[in-house]
Amino acid sequence: MRPIIIIGSGMAGYTLAREFRKLNKEQALIMISADDASNYAKPTLSNAFAGKKAPEQIALGDAEKMRSQLDMTILTETWVKSIDAEQQQLDIESSGQISTLDYEKLVLAVGANPIRLAISGDGADDIFVVNNLNDYKAFRSHLDQRAQKRVLILGAGLIGCEFANDLKNTEHDVTVVDLAPKPLGRLLPEHIAQAFQDNLEEIGIQFVLGHTVDKVNKINVTDQGSDYEVTLSNGQRFVVDVVLSAIGLQPNINLAKSSKIHTSRGIITNSLLETNQPQIYAIGDCAEVQGTLLPYVMPLMQQARALAKSLNGESTHVHYPAMPVAVKTPAAPLTVLPAPTDVEVNWETEELDDGMLAKAIDVDGTLRGFVLLGATAGKQRLALAKLVPDLIPAQSN
Repeated sequence: MRPIIIIGSGMAGYTLAREFRKLNKEQALIMISADDASNYAKPTLSNAFAGKKAPEQIALGDAEKMRSQLDMTILTETWVKSIDAEQQQLDIESSGQISTLDYEKLVLAVGANPIRLAISGDGADDIFVVNNLNDYKAFRSHLDQRAQKRVLILGAGLIGCEFANDLKNTEHDVTVVDLAPKPLGRLLPEHIAQAFQDNLEEIGIQFVLGHTVDKVNKINVTDQGSDYEVTLSNGQRFVVDVVLSAIGLQPNINLAKSSKIHTSRGIITNSLLETNQPQIYAIGDCAEVQGTLLPYVMPLMQQARALAKSLNGESTHVHYPAMPVAVKTPAAPLTVLPAPTDVEVNWETEELDDGMLAKAIDVDGTLRGFVLLGATAGKQRLALAKLVPDLIPAQSN
């Protein structure tokens, strides 16, 4: 029998393989990874400093360990060049050699790529992104060699704010720059965003909002490296040791598009995680499920459990209950359940001793989302989540 092939060795790929092996010990599984296929939890990257985790301690297992645990073939440093959906075949490249693999079912778990802004200057190519463990190793190695540890983060979204809090907790000098007027502007109502910003500023994080980075130039160049002069769109300048870009991710859809798989913001699937091509599925950050793109851990877990059953012959629709997102910013404990963007809501806010609770209420009086700021408010996440309608309702299989 042909194998099931998973393209991608991130959390989505490994979680699916693990869930499938709970159901089926015999079916041949192949995972194809463009890197060394280390298994790690990506969310740990943005709080590894405070967690006192060196880069080499983050991985939970290397490819050899995962091969043994999951009884699967893992092809490392291997790229999928093309997909022939009609013949159910892949062309892959490894060590400069092209070969062909047959598959019974194919899963795209190809993740998302960092968005990069067009920034001028001779230091622009030195801007770091942290989208995987290898990126993080390079970032940490550079920062550990710097004496002053001045960091400018481009992007005041979820990942940018998590890195800012983590770096500030370990005595780095942190400046966060964003074109938006408030941090987490897409997730929070303005008054909560301001309170969140105030909490982070209290520990010494500097925000420069309403502007973006225009130019990054190298200065004070020595054999040990250089400093960087960062010029903002308003002319303001900062001298830093490292620039980290965290302005967001975009699903990796290039392979799908070249294979006649339908894409929009991500790889389009139905609630069975099926693409328009037979026996080809998508999961994780790359998957746009029934028009919904949720690059978070809980949706990924829901997808993996459902798809594992489907791959094992039990057709199973993915179910999205209300899934709050916990933001890893200890200086401003935050839990967010975004309201659907196509639903009109009013915010009702309750002030607490250490924060606030804001509820997004629709015209029918139904709770559609919430924001919990502070440790006291955070204790209400489970009770409130039960009151919010499912994003993708459960369906009979």
